[in-house]
Amino acid sequence: MASQSNDPRQPSAARPFRPSMIPPQDLPVDYSGFVAVIFGVFGAIFRHKVCSWLAIIFSAQSLANMRSVENDLKQTSMAMM
Repeated sequence: MASQSNDPRQPSAARPFRPSMIPPQDLPVDYSGFVAVIFGVFGAIFRHKVCSWLAIIFSAQSLANMRSVENDLKQTSMAMM
């Protein structure tokens, strides 16, 4: 019982966490998508299979990290191409 009387926390002051809303234009840059485009161009121009595989890997990573705020049909289809 002594531990409860010395507890500095106040249960009545606790509020549930609500993340702040970030506008879509202020989201961080998708570096993995940019790197996928660069490797894809190098793979197509110079015919390097390693660059093409890296482009596929970075593209999959970019699609996996896509947030629900960004998910519209046009952007998802362009990312898949």
